Amino acid sequence: MTTRPLDPDSVNAEAWHTYGEHHLRRGTVLPELERFDWGLRGTGPGAELLGELGGRRVLDLGCGTARHAAHLVRAHGASVDAVDSSPAQVERARARYASLPGLRLIEADAVEHLDTAEPYDVVYSVNGVPYIDPRRLLPALAAALRPGGTLCFTVLHTNSRGDGPSTVVRSRPEMLRLAGGGEVTVRMWVLSPELWTDLLAEQGLRVEGIDVLDAPEEDNHASYRIFRVTRPVRVSSRPRGSRAPLPHAAIGVGAILHGPQGLLLGRHRRGTWELPGGTVEPGESLEETVVRELREETGVEARPGDVRLLGTLLDHVDGVVRISVASRLTAWRGEPRDQPGERVGDWRWFALDRLPENLFVCSAQGLTAWRPDLPIDHTPAHFTPYAG
Repeated sequence: MTTRPLDPDSVNAEAWHTYGEHHLRRGTVLPELERFDWGLRGTGPGAELLGELGGRRVLDLGCGTARHAAHLVRAHGASVDAVDSSPAQVERARARYASLPGLRLIEADAVEHLDTAEPYDVVYSVNGVPYIDPRRLLPALAAALRPGGTLCFTVLHTNSRGDGPSTVVRSRPEMLRLAGGGEVTVRMWVLSPELWTDLLAEQGLRVEGIDVLDAPEEDNHASYRIFRVTRPVRVSSRPRGSRAPLPHAAIGVGAILHGPQGLLLGRHRRGTWELPGGTVEPGESLEETVVRELREETGVEARPGDVRLLGTLLDHVDGVVRISVASRLTAWRGEPRDQPGERVGDWRWFALDRLPENLFVCSAQGLTAWRPDLPIDHTPAHFTPYAG
């Protein structure tokens, strides 16, 4: 009989339970923080990364014993919700800070709390984020952060042995050392800064800066990264290059597929996010082009009768007129999948209030022609709607 390995969430829940119970038995009391630090004994930047905290909703995610939250309440006049899923860690925090005004201690799974809480102005996490699958955590974080809000968190970059980050979204075992000897195994997502940046951008979150935080001991290779992130009030688009296309008569289409799962976008090899679409071929109607391009790029099937043409967008680059026709699909069949030989892939559904950064400018123009209320910035284009 074979035993199935535990999933990372179960491994980490058991590890943190063991960790907290160990310190409860030992009666471990950590000193109060003299300044806010990001996990390496006072080195690196402090609470200034979080901005002004007075009158704002603040969340400490994975608070542990809540020392950081207590420091912000006392030294910066903040009101902080401090959340941790470990009963033992929350018990340690309550034994010390239960009566501190302005601090609310919550025992809950991070994602479950984010899914039900009112949006926050500031969310921070000191070494808590890498213990949760980013595919599960980041959508919840984006939804729980107000537009214009601040997110700051630390992640492991290189462990004490010198093992560096991964370029794929996969957890790996790391050791959590216990005071007085012993250790427990945890699962962590130790990812490259570029991968973290891409994952955040997929949720409409913009990385404003990344700080390096190295262990002070010469024989300790541990290194962390502090991510400073915002949820923009408006989404930016990437402009076209400055080189004009070769002069020719060309017209393109963009297809808007929006349903219960969200809006369909794919990532171009250049890194921009785009609607399905492309150039009209000789002899095609615009509706036929939409159907063909949708099938070629995503494998999704539709009929010309499912296509509603919204109107024509005209702009120009270095004197060359560019013509795009925005369209909306009323019905389609199948799920989008990457297609061999296509320049656009990684097809995903996005909520309209969490569109990714770096939208292709033609797609950005088409989306605002469809929904002028979407907070997307792009170069201007003349839009002529079609009747009906």
